Amino acid sequence: MTMIGDNLQQVRARIVTACTAAGQDPASVRLLAVSKTFGADAVREAHAAGQRAFGENYVQEGVAKIEALADLRAGIEWHCIGPLQSNKTRLVAAHFDWVHGIDRLKIAERLSEQRPAGLPALQVCLQVNVDGGANKSGVAAGEALELALAVAALPRLRLRGLMAIPEPAPDFDAQRALFLRARAVFDQLREAGLALDTLSLGMSADLEAAVSAGSTMVRVGTAIFGGR
Repeated sequence: MTMIGDNLQQVRARIVTACTAAGQDPASVRLLAVSKTFGADAVREAHAAGQRAFGENYVQEGVAKIEALADLRAGIEWHCIGPLQSNKTRLVAAHFDWVHGIDRLKIAERLSEQRPAGLPALQVCLQVNVDGGANKSGVAAGEALELALAVAALPRLRLRGLMAIPEPAPDFDAQRALFLRARAVFDQLREAGLALDTLSLGMSADLEAAVSAGSTMVRVGTAIFGGR
């Protein structure tokens, strides 16, 4: 087995252990392999080890990989992670399957307008700011419902849920407390009638706390591909 394949196996085992501790079905948590700064060969290696969903933070780098791996396109789900600039929405709408970083209606509207008619609806998550910091990306918790209702009404998009990237916390309990803030917003939106199924929380260092708080998708880079 390759190094990436071995790392994937270890991460999957961590997810199973975390789910067992939280009383959840391991099948309810998806693994998103974050391949930013790693080349197409690393993605191909992970794909050969059974990984199908990949996340990219840098749009142009991601598009270059998507094109380099065109022979695998039907078997790979590409996710764009983090806040988007307006000048990148057309590229994202044309190439990616998911977007995890919508925090403004303007960005969602551009993605909706620019999604090619021949492609399936773009799957999207709102990014919520659970830290409350003015310099952090994400919609404020108190404004998430209004934005979610507006995004859900747009054509060629399908609102799937929420994502958050809180600041690193020192221990499991502190990590879980931050993730539970995102879970509370998620529950609020569902109670308002939105059919959401995705809570994208947790990375290499804190996936156990994220799963404990109800994450359905963990975004793991370093633990799979190595340090950047």
